[in-house]
Amino acid sequence: MDRAQKEKVVEELGQIFESSGVVVVSHYQGLTVAEMQDLRARMRAVGGSVRVAKNRLAKIALQNTEMADISEYLLGQTVLSYSEDPVAAAKVADEYAKENQKFVILGGAMGETKLDTAGVVSVAKLPSRDELIAQVVSCIGAPASNIAGAIGAPASNIASILSTIEEKAEAA
Repeated sequence: MDRAQKEKVVEELGQIFESSGVVVVSHYQGLTVAEMQDLRARMRAVGGSVRVAKNRLAKIALQNTEMADISEYLLGQTVLSYSEDPVAAAKVADEYAKENQKFVILGGAMGETKLDTAGVVSVAKLPSRDELIAQVVSCIGAPASNIAGAIGAPASNIASILSTIEEKAEAA
């Protein structure tokens, strides 16, 4: 790899570190090509990506970013999992690490916050952006349906009272 290619990789990695909501650093030694493709497919499904890069180039790209503290995790065979959604990449990495003993989460970062392994697992337990949006929408919609039910309730109560009176009148 010549100098121009290295500069391009550093620039790409810098953009990844700046635009990602979360970056997870993991060891992947011993993973087969098929297992790595499976990890990549799972990340793509949630809008994330996986990147294998030379640690030295990744450390250069990390300089002057808010995630600079994670450079200590870049030792050995490492892979970067990242996504714009602050939870998606952590969820996929955590699930994959539970299924595959060769994939070991070292840590990561969520914005300025450096995460250790336990931190990544904690982030993975949070609801994703889509789940949060669904919860907010249901909270917004619930009062409207309650109001509609309250408005309709007196009318249905009156109707049931009238039908009971009518039944008693017919029985008498």
